[in-house]
Amino acid sequence: MLRTASTLNISAVERDTGLPKDTLRMWERRYGFPQPARDVNGERIYPVSQVDKLQLIKRLMDRGHRPGKIISLNLDELAALSGVAQTRELRQEIEIFVRLIKAHQLPELRRHLSQTLMKQGLQHFVIETIAPLNRAVGEAWMRGDIGVFQEHLYTEQIQGLLRNALATLQPQGRAPRVLLTTFPHEPHGLGLLMVEALLAVEGASCVPLGTETPLAEIARAARAHRVDILALSFSAAFNDKQAAAGLAELRAMLPRAVLIWAGGDSVARIRKPIEGVELLGELITVVEMVKAWRTLHASI
Repeated sequence: MLRTASTLNISAVERDTGLPKDTLRMWERRYGFPQPARDVNGERIYPVSQVDKLQLIKRLMDRGHRPGKIISLNLDELAALSGVAQTRELRQEIEIFVRLIKAHQLPELRRHLSQTLMKQGLQHFVIETIAPLNRAVGEAWMRGDIGVFQEHLYTEQIQGLLRNALATLQPQGRAPRVLLTTFPHEPHGLGLLMVEALLAVEGASCVPLGTETPLAEIARAARAHRVDILALSFSAAFNDKQAAAGLAELRAMLPRAVLIWAGGDSVARIRKPIEGVELLGELITVVEMVKAWRTLHASI
């Protein structure tokens, strides 16, 4: 991927937003947005702020909004419409966290994160703080502002904080029963913990397997624990074609009654629907889908 300190080329924008290049060019002509600059070779390059807006637009489109109705809205308006409004105060908080990571101030970072968690509550903390902070840390790493070791230290802090928070929750053991894991060669477990936190607050019964579980073992665990839903997480580093093929294979191995939910940056790049698999566009969708599942099964 070609990227300067603050811009992405069109291929990277397509990958990060899930919007095809032809769509980006068509919107540029029809709506005047996005408004890319040009590099020395005349190729389109997009500011990070425009990519953030495109990601929000794509999420809203996945929920049924028409691009022509929302493309003129600013970031705050789009965030409010998506139900994940990010206030100026929260944006400033994100900037503070990133500065602490850069400055290697781990005790201060832990303290600040813990205070934010207590103030927001676990679900809001995951959706409104961790999700945008993950993006900000990823962007800082890609710009070269932080190193791999700093990104790893940040991930460990967040995972430790979430595990401690989950340990304090009184298990309710309510349906649905959800199995959480990743495919082989997907070692990133932060997304799983974030989803588990959202589910736990909703009182769902979670069965966390950890990361990198072979497909046959996932199917065996789903049967052994009689789960209602299998939740899988895919980071941006995971190949989307391999994700799609693996999901289709796993679907064939499981009873139809077991739902499969897949989320993360990799599945956001999957263009074609996978029969029997629900591809989640954003974290808040998990909460909505648990409530919808309970409504459906209460009427059966």
